[in-house]
Amino acid sequence: MGSHNLLHLRDDICFDRYGRYGPYGLGYSIEEGGTGEGMSHRLDPRVADVWKKTGLIDYRDIDWGEAQHRCYESNQQHFVAGNGTIESRKKKRQAVVIRTYTGFFWTQYAKLNIRALISETALKSGGEYAVHLLLHVKDDDIPIWADAVARQSVLDEHVPKEFHSICTLWSEAQMRLYYPGDFGVSVENPSDGDIHSVHRSAHMPLQHFAVHHPEYAHFWNWELDIRYIGSYYELFSKLGDWTARQPRTGAWERSARYYIPALHGSWEAFTENIQRNLRTSGRQPIMGPIEFDREEQVNCVMEEYLAESCKGDANVSLCGVDEPADLITLNPLFDVEDSGWVFSKDITGYDVRYSLPPRRSTLVTASRLSWRLLDTMHQETWKMHHSMFTEMFPQTVALHYGLKAVFAPHPVYLERSWPLETVDKVFNGGKDHTAGGPGSPFSFANEHNFKGTTWYYHAEFAGRLWRRWLSERKEGDVEDEKHADTEGQSRLCLRSMLFHPIKWE
Repeated sequence: MGSHNLLHLRDDICFDRYGRYGPYGLGYSIEEGGTGEGMSHRLDPRVADVWKKTGLIDYRDIDWGEAQHRCYESNQQHFVAGNGTIESRKKKRQAVVIRTYTGFFWTQYAKLNIRALISETALKSGGEYAVHLLLHVKDDDIPIWADAVARQSVLDEHVPKEFHSICTLWSEAQMRLYYPGDFGVSVENPSDGDIHSVHRSAHMPLQHFAVHHPEYAHFWNWELDIRYIGSYYELFSKLGDWTARQPRTGAWERSARYYIPALHGSWEAFTENIQRNLRTSGRQPIMGPIEFDREEQVNCVMEEYLAESCKGDANVSLCGVDEPADLITLNPLFDVEDSGWVFSKDITGYDVRYSLPPRRSTLVTASRLSWRLLDTMHQETWKMHHSMFTEMFPQTVALHYGLKAVFAPHPVYLERSWPLETVDKVFNGGKDHTAGGPGSPFSFANEHNFKGTTWYYHAEFAGRLWRRWLSERKEGDVEDEKHADTEGQSRLCLRSMLFHPIKWE
């Protein structure tokens, strides 16, 4: 499902474990500045080509925050400062915010992944990107907002030294101070968690982070259990470019379903089919703010959220073209109403006397959010005491305010060959042939189908394929022994793809 070609991701090259991670410390010892993992390459003289130009890089004394700062300082004239007026030919900056928590076990592979992410985004772009760790301090009694010694103690215990200077700490106690007041009774609370808990409101610390970092126009909300085979810069930049080119016309409708090229044909054919079905149904496409029974909204001018290409007598087919998306998701933006998704009614603070507000969600939380979307969410939270479950609030705020939201159909693989019609029936089996409403693949009854994919919150195939690529073996992993290779005998080479979740390596 999804496509390399559509997003302009290269599919004519593949990556093996040493070509991907060798430059960041895979394949040589800790004493040489590496990780000590993947040492069996010494049986294969071809692997030495990886370090022919650079030699073995010593990562023992790296300070990634200082490296990013020097890179940005050298190139700051190329970037817009803050969210002010955009000067011609200057780029807006983006943050990659990686969620972590106290108690997370930092493996050498986790370090490799973050080193690759920083090198391939922040340093490669000359400072257009900046990578941050957002550390959840689970002990609410630690005064992280007031005590520098306490903060340093947390870092020393829970984060590798090389990442200390890119780490921002937060706690649920801090969020209660930042978003005080009575949020009211939730419609449903299946997790039985507090409204400020990370499980229900992981957007709160990200909102707080964004409000205090207006120098970034966009924020990639990323997770430590995501892996990517390929260049992170290519992934983020191509997703940003492609979603910017997408018109707003029909964007919500296209984003509500999976694109299966072998079945749906070209993107143009896929788009035309959706538009034809929409015309036949008599429904109007979603183009701006959604009207529904609600209290007064936060103080904002919705007209400001529309691009110039959408105003006045502009050609409707060009509305939103070349407008950066406020929200980029990596799974469909599905309608949660009657979808069977367990958290679809975890709504807090809204007036629901007459009806529930229209809602959208995306599973997994990995996404790109604009500063103005996060600021609007922040205002909704502290002024109106509105909130929804973590994976529903950003999407729903974008829907309510008429912000540009786009699902980018990146390549997702299935562990076996399914009949194409069956794939479509299972993953687009909801209302109006989408991933939402009754029949949704995200319902409790249907989501087991994602276990055999490379991208979902409990996708088992993701971990198995990832570990085969690393040539690691562990008792309990299902393998075909006839075709299994021991580490060092062969190197699996894969095209670029995202994996989630990777719970162990």
